Amino acid sequence: MRSYSRPRHEVSEDQVRVELQLVTDGASHRSVPPLKLALSGQREMNALLAEQSEGGRILRGAATIVFVLSLLLTAPFTTAAQQAAKVYRIGYLSYLGCSDDPFLKGPFRQGLHDVGYVEGRNVVIECRSAPGKTDRYPDLVAELVRLKVDVLLATGTIMTLAAKQATTTVPIVMVYIDNPVASGIVSNLARPGANVTGLSMLAAEMVQKNLELLKEAAPSISRVSVLIDSSNPGQTLPDQQMAAAAKILGVRPQRVELRTSADLDAALEAVLKQRAEALVVWPLPITPRDSERLAEFATKNRLPTATTYQPYVRTGLLFSYVTDMARQFRRAGVYVDKILRGTKPGDIPVEQSDKYELLINLKTAKALGLQIPQSILVRADEFIQ
Repeated sequence: MRSYSRPRHEVSEDQVRVELQLVTDGASHRSVPPLKLALSGQREMNALLAEQSEGGRILRGAATIVFVLSLLLTAPFTTAAQQAAKVYRIGYLSYLGCSDDPFLKGPFRQGLHDVGYVEGRNVVIECRSAPGKTDRYPDLVAELVRLKVDVLLATGTIMTLAAKQATTTVPIVMVYIDNPVASGIVSNLARPGANVTGLSMLAAEMVQKNLELLKEAAPSISRVSVLIDSSNPGQTLPDQQMAAAAKILGVRPQRVELRTSADLDAALEAVLKQRAEALVVWPLPITPRDSERLAEFATKNRLPTATTYQPYVRTGLLFSYVTDMARQFRRAGVYVDKILRGTKPGDIPVEQSDKYELLINLKTAKALGLQIPQSILVRADEFIQ
């Protein structure tokens, strides 16, 4: 029987290690993709071992395995690095103005941070606003769509409707919305459909509660002027529902129309003509300076005020019973994250607020000469001094 002996040319373990190191070192200085690097390295290894016998063939097989494994192990990390480098662009439609928006400065950014997004690192926020000029909302949305934002955040019914009418493809997260089904924004809360989802609230309950607070703080009032933007279905529907509560309280609400900043002077004149004894103020398309003027007018004319918009209390109105707006904007970060991870907005249920806050401006109460009953003070979540 013919026997075969091992070839004379023996290859040591140290030699394999050296030759592998030569190939690796040679390849490490090249700026080439991992696949090309692996293939190039394989060719170099084959060249080094080409003249060797059966031991060389064994080494070539081992080298092939090494490079295939390194390619498989490197690819996922390369893909992950590419994903990590993605910078998302969020379009933010501000109701108050980008530089004056407390919800953009704090809660929304915090909400994004809580789910892993840091502005300037993996997310950019493009803010647009036109305080007091609702007719410009469609243009603002169109501009953000042209910037190819990954998602839009819209505050309030009018802005959300403008966003929905401007795009059917860019996902929209809405906040501070009353009854988005009745407003035609979503088909239902459980499965909103289309490209809109977000957070809603119960505006009818809020405005009724504000009316009750006014009556409790100033029992003698009967004529209440209601500053409202009647072009906003998020205000007109709950305002109609307020009538029953007003009748029970012995209060007669009188509407005063205010659709733009240009209407403010005429609206204040109308309040005086109505001989109002108190004011209920909806969120209005006015500037921050306009809201300060409104507060100054109310204090000068000794009119207790209640609003469903927290920033107005911070500028001088008396009461605000409203959904926890800061929480809504923080929660909006969770919605944005779900969308950026691939969930369709139409498959994300609309969240209805279950937390409401009472803010009281004690400085305004003092200026009005109004003693706030203890029964109201103990229910307050925050005092503005």
